[in-house]
Amino acid sequence: MGLSALLYGTYEKRLARELKRTGASPRHIGVILDGNRRWARQSGASASHGHQRGADKITEVLEWSQDAGVEVVTLWMLSTDNLARDPQELAPLLEIIATAVERLADDGRWRLRHVGDASLLPPATAARLSAAVERSAGAEGLHVNVAVGYGGRHEIAEAVRSFLKAGVEAGHSLEEVAESFSVEHIADHLYTKGQPDPDLVIRTSGEQRLGGFLLWQSAHSEFYFCEAYWPDFRRIDFLRALRDFSQRERRLGR
Repeated sequence: MGLSALLYGTYEKRLARELKRTGASPRHIGVILDGNRRWARQSGASASHGHQRGADKITEVLEWSQDAGVEVVTLWMLSTDNLARDPQELAPLLEIIATAVERLADDGRWRLRHVGDASLLPPATAARLSAAVERSAGAEGLHVNVAVGYGGRHEIAEAVRSFLKAGVEAGHSLEEVAESFSVEHIADHLYTKGQPDPDLVIRTSGEQRLGGFLLWQSAHSEFYFCEAYWPDFRRIDFLRALRDFSQRERRLGR
């Protein structure tokens, strides 16, 4: 083992011990898996290879999260904007994502939920995601939201549409439904209904913006921006994010 690896290992263990003492783990972590393509360009590899390396990182991060006592992890794997990419890149990316989600289901440890609009995806991809979610229904470990075909603005619009439609179908006029509309009704129709809002949102690759991720749910979230590209994201980076979270004073809008 080289000196650098030894030092990192020692520091990682110290961070883990420090976090165990504080006991301030987030219940729900949102992760923006950013930087696969830039990692590939930097490495002289194809975009598909970068996406595959990113997919291969997921299980590690879920294991780190479960070890830390996290209950829910939301992984933003494909945005609604990503669906407009060049078909030559999008097709293999969708295959990589579907295969990664199937492997998570077959692992047996994680309970999956698809977060996104399945109608925007190719039917074959949507069917594979749905089947994977169904296979994982009995898992008792970490709840994992796979955000595929997801956009925060799109989700909020869908939530409002769903609320209005439900009210009209219940026999109320559109005016009556609109009059009764409240903030709570949005939450009741989001993809993440029934789950705690994310306490911590992590974005890799150095970009310091949400880009439309969990716009409604992250109103009181803490944010952590990591310089590493997603395929290079290490446990030490994860622990630093948790340490940063544990040191913040959370006012939750108050």
